[in-house]
Amino acid sequence: MITLDDLRAAAARIEGRVLRTPTVPSHALSKATGAEIVLKLDNLQAVGSFKERGAANKLALLTPEERSRGVITVSAGNHAQGVARHASLLGIDAVIVMPRFTPAAKVTRTAAWGARVVLEGNNFAEATAHADALCAAEGRVFVHPYDDPAVMAGQGTFALELFEDAGPLDVFVGPIGGGGLLSGCAVAASALRPEMDIIGVQVEAYSSLSAFPGDELMPPGGATIAEGIAVLQIGRQPLSVIRDHVSRVLVVPERAVEDAITLMAEGAKQVSEGAGAAALAAVLTYPELFRGKRVALPVTGGNIDSRILANTLLRTLLRDGRLLCLKMEIPDRPGVLADISRTIGDAGGNIIEVSHQRLFTAASVQAAELEVMIEARDPLHAQQIMEELAKTYIVRRV
Repeated sequence: MITLDDLRAAAARIEGRVLRTPTVPSHALSKATGAEIVLKLDNLQAVGSFKERGAANKLALLTPEERSRGVITVSAGNHAQGVARHASLLGIDAVIVMPRFTPAAKVTRTAAWGARVVLEGNNFAEATAHADALCAAEGRVFVHPYDDPAVMAGQGTFALELFEDAGPLDVFVGPIGGGGLLSGCAVAASALRPEMDIIGVQVEAYSSLSAFPGDELMPPGGATIAEGIAVLQIGRQPLSVIRDHVSRVLVVPERAVEDAITLMAEGAKQVSEGAGAAALAAVLTYPELFRGKRVALPVTGGNIDSRILANTLLRTLLRDGRLLCLKMEIPDRPGVLADISRTIGDAGGNIIEVSHQRLFTAASVQAAELEVMIEARDPLHAQQIMEELAKTYIVRRV
């Protein structure tokens, strides 16, 4: 099992190849959560993720003979990019197997580092089976994304930097997919900050440790915005470390992850993918566990598809009441749209989108249905706009 010495050796090995990322306090997140939040920004790595650390350490340890054979790995994106980049830097031929439905941005970025990308399987397990077959057929070295001591030690360098830069901490909260990051950080914490509480986070669809510290469960799987931690079963080596050093594992719903992505963007001014915002989602979901404490949160990655990010922000704005979607049945006569627009403008609202349907949706041929999307300052302002419109029209909030 890895030790603090392994982490320190990994840190020396990858120095200059992996960015030492900033550790910063976030006053906006602290205000929103009631805890004193400190962020470590590994979304600023060259590949946009902490996964570069473990990949760099593992590849640096390969013998000349192993390098000549080439490497292969399986990943939903971030580990893939880390292996592809550092294989390129070391002149090692790399094959990356990714599930078919991996976000396009991660596939494109992985290929851009010079690796051969193979899209195979509908999920991580099927992609892994194909990678194993290719590995045997081509004689390559398999670089496991998390169940490997060298990878775990590389990920643990994250905590070494954090502890040097952050000052006193009460809690470290980290996401759990395969367990490489949290296990590496837990080893560092147990040696350097034994008084600190270590908490893991999983999403509902991939909550294999929801009965922690009991037996590992087989979660249902399925779609999640946190695809970076969408792993059905944690690695066996990380699991043994987590059971020894992690105090609890929290499970967060999809909505909390979406809210955390938005808060990270608006408050901390950081773009985060779902897995990268999972730790903040835990603080938002279980505020009583963290209130008044100094809490370190890893922003583990920023590789989120632009369309998904845009949709997430809009969904959160709708839930918060800062976007207001209204349906109105209106009389089909000249000047009505102008009156509605004037009413919204006079109330301080900003019209984002309008859909006007005469033919199919209205109850009467002399009526029309109007759907309008309005930007408001806050939920109270949204309610005021709706009340002004309701004085004249039948209004239904969507």
